[in-house]
Amino acid sequence: LMQRTRCPYFYDTNMPCNKRDPGSGCSAQGGFSRNHAAVGGSANCICFFPSDMSNAMNVLDATVEVMKPDGTMRMIPIADFHLLPGDELPVKEFALAPGEMITAVTLPKPPGGKHFYRKVRNRASYAFALVSVAAVIQPDGSGKIALGGVGTKPWRSAAGDAAIPKGAQAVAAALFANPTATDQNQYKLKLAERTIAAVLLAAKG
Repeated sequence: LMQRTRCPYFYDTNMPCNKRDPGSGCSAQGGFSRNHAAVGGSANCICFFPSDMSNAMNVLDATVEVMKPDGTMRMIPIADFHLLPGDELPVKEFALAPGEMITAVTLPKPPGGKHFYRKVRNRASYAFALVSVAAVIQPDGSGKIALGGVGTKPWRSAAGDAAIPKGAQAVAAALFANPTATDQNQYKLKLAERTIAAVLLAAKG
């Protein structure tokens, strides 16, 4: 749920990284960015969020239960739990205040329909997603869809969900209305569209 980025510049302490060393810069900007986020990035950070579980939890509308330091509880919708880097320095990745602790993640009643998780990666195992698609598709063609590997957080929108009956191209257009892709990872946008198409085709079977 709170998996750290796999950006190589984050782990290379010889390189500037705003997430590791606020204000130092983002080495991925202008560097090697083939595996980085193609949407949701900012001038301060373009690292992709690697968690498969968080992507699936997002499409299932999970809720994160959090205990405050005073012992009281609060609930955070999964859609609000992961934060975008935005215009601020990207140190804060999650909607947790100091001293708060996650105590549970709850799922609503299963929504029915067909459930899918499609993951595209460089090799068959032990690899993070270049693109992943989590989806729940109903018999009437409506549904919910979230993408992994392409964004700085699990990537889902109401417009993307609403576009599902119109097909993969419409879903991709809605989800990628404001891309932040580099020349090296622009391919992820088309790869995501094709992966969405494969899921929607399987849903008809």
